[in-house]
Amino acid sequence: MSWISNVVRPKIRNFLAKREVPQNLWIKCPETGEMVFHRDLEANQFVVPGSGYHMRMTASQRFAHFFDDSQWETIPLPEVPVDPLKFRDERRYSDRLRDARAKTGLSDAVLAGAGTVERVPVVAAVQDFEFMGGSLGMAAGEAIVTAVAAACERRRPFVMFAAAGGARMQEGILSLMQMPRTTAAVQTLREEKLPYIVVLTNPTTGGVTASYAMLGDVHLAEPGALIGFAGPRVIEQTIREKLPDGFQRAEYLRDHGMVDMVVHRHELRAVLARICRLLGAEALAEPSPEPAESAAEPVAT
Repeated sequence: MSWISNVVRPKIRNFLAKREVPQNLWIKCPETGEMVFHRDLEANQFVVPGSGYHMRMTASQRFAHFFDDSQWETIPLPEVPVDPLKFRDERRYSDRLRDARAKTGLSDAVLAGAGTVERVPVVAAVQDFEFMGGSLGMAAGEAIVTAVAAACERRRPFVMFAAAGGARMQEGILSLMQMPRTTAAVQTLREEKLPYIVVLTNPTTGGVTASYAMLGDVHLAEPGALIGFAGPRVIEQTIREKLPDGFQRAEYLRDHGMVDMVVHRHELRAVLARICRLLGAEALAEPSPEPAESAAEPVAT
C-alpha cells in the first residue's frame, strides 16, 4: 500500500494536473483576432504577419531593430525632481513612477541613443508608451533636449520616434512647459542645419503632437497609427458631426498633407537612411584627421 500511496498516486496526480502556461506566449491581433506566437511576432519586428497590424514596441526593442547590429550608445540623461508638486489622485504620483520604472526598466518615458543606420551615423530618441502612456513630463522633455544637444554636438541627424498620450497631468504646468522647451530645442537643429526626422507611431496625440512631433523636416508614420491632438470621440462630441472614415489615421493624414510618407516597419531603416543621405548626413560629420606624414627621409638608391 505504501508503494501505491507514495509513488503511483503522486505520478497520476502530476500527470492529470493542469499545467500552467504563461499568458504572454501567444499575442492576439487587435484587428483580426489572429493569435501569433510571441517569438514569431518579435522576429517579424512586432508586425502581425496575417493582417500587417503594427504592434507597439518598447524603447529598447525599437532601438534593437533600428540600429545596425542592434548596437547603440545610450546617451546619459540628467536627473530631474521627482514629484515636484506632491501630486496625488487615486494613488501617489511617486508610486506610479516607481511602478512604471519597474515595469519598463526605464527612468522615464524617453530613451536616447546614438549609432548607425545602414552605416549612416544618427542620434535618436524614442518614447515608450508603456511608461505612463509615453506622457511628456519634465524628465521626458529634458531627455529630448539633451538628445538634440548631443545631435548638434556630434553633427548628426536627429530621429524622433513619437508615441504619447499627451502631457503628464501629474506635473501640471511643469509638464506643459516642456512643449516650448522642446520646440526651442528643435530650432537649434534648424540653426545648425541638421536634419530632423519624425517617425509618428501609434498613438501620437496631445501636447506631443502640438510641439516637437509636428516640427520635423520630414514626417514619416507607421501604417494605421493614430495621430492627432484630441481624440476622435472628443472631436465628434464637440462639433456634433460624424467624422470621415479613417480620420486621424496615418493614411488619412498623408492624403491631406500632414504626413509625408507612410512606411512599413520592415522598410523604415532603409527609408530613414536614404532620407538622411539625401539631406546631406554624410557631409555633416566632422572630417577625420588626415594621417601625419612620415618624418623619415626616403632612402637613396
